[in-house]
Amino acid sequence: MNDASLTRRQLLRAAGGLLAGAAAAHLLPARAAQPARLTRNTDTVRIGWGYGALPDIARQRGVFEKSLAAKNIKVEWVGPFPNHAPSIQAVVGGSADFGFWGSTTPALAAMLAGAPIVFTGFDVYSPRSTAIIVKKTSGIQSVADLAGRKVAVNRSGLGEFLLIAALEKHRVDRSKVEFVYLNPPDAAPAFAQGKVDAWSMWSPAVDISRYANDAKDIFNEGRDLDFLIDYSSLVTRRKFTEENSELVRAVLDAYYVEGAWQSQHPAESEALVQKEAKYPDQVRDYLASLKRVNQFHEPDDAAFMAQLQRAADWLAQRKIIGAPIKVADYSVKV
Repeated sequence: MNDASLTRRQLLRAAGGLLAGAAAAHLLPARAAQPARLTRNTDTVRIGWGYGALPDIARQRGVFEKSLAAKNIKVEWVGPFPNHAPSIQAVVGGSADFGFWGSTTPALAAMLAGAPIVFTGFDVYSPRSTAIIVKKTSGIQSVADLAGRKVAVNRSGLGEFLLIAALEKHRVDRSKVEFVYLNPPDAAPAFAQGKVDAWSMWSPAVDISRYANDAKDIFNEGRDLDFLIDYSSLVTRRKFTEENSELVRAVLDAYYVEGAWQSQHPAESEALVQKEAKYPDQVRDYLASLKRVNQFHEPDDAAFMAQLQRAADWLAQRKIIGAPIKVADYSVKV
């Protein structure tokens, strides 16, 4: 096989030395022919990050920045953000060029509201670990017991959609449960102090709280959700993507190498996250035991986009997002 016939997947595997073996090859997205012309009008990318997300690990390891520096691209990290919504706001407002790999749900809500952002990449990580937790002393044994209770969720995000999916699956009328809209930094103490009875939240915050508050899951996304409704996504401004497709391409490729390393080094990855978030070793060890794997997709992946459209339709039908949306219109392949 000559150099010209090498696939992008093989090139990344060879360059990083991170995807040894066929088992990891499927983690990288297939790539169509290179666009006729990549655009670029800056040498700096400003990238959002949050504790526990892929950019957090990339920022600490330094490999990501070195790979972009080899292409004369400077990286500036913006954050940390507590969840995806403020990360999106930073992109919309022009203080960041990329959000972090955050929930597609608030991104869809922002797009419907007129935000000039687009999806450029997606990450399906598994096992999914978002969960609804309650204190073991609460007397709540199941989702059905949430009737008449207060549950903390983040509006139009993973927490809200997971609660709605759980109530629907267990045939509990939404009107019987009080949704308390709080961002994670406010929801954590509210749950700890008993101001809410349950909390719908993602890792690592849900795992920290489960340990600190002697809590338990009553609904777990990876175990109890019938089909995936929310995905991790990378968003940029549409104008930035049009004017700097070369940089978007470089950032995506660097993230693929980073995600492959994380998938193959769960203990080391969780140790890096713990270093920043400063949670107990028991939480770190639990998260490492999940051995989460990243699988990336791009907007030209028709099968994946059909799944995302199904999820968007589900969200719109349940009014988690304000209206139906055609996700292909807000996704750009570079």
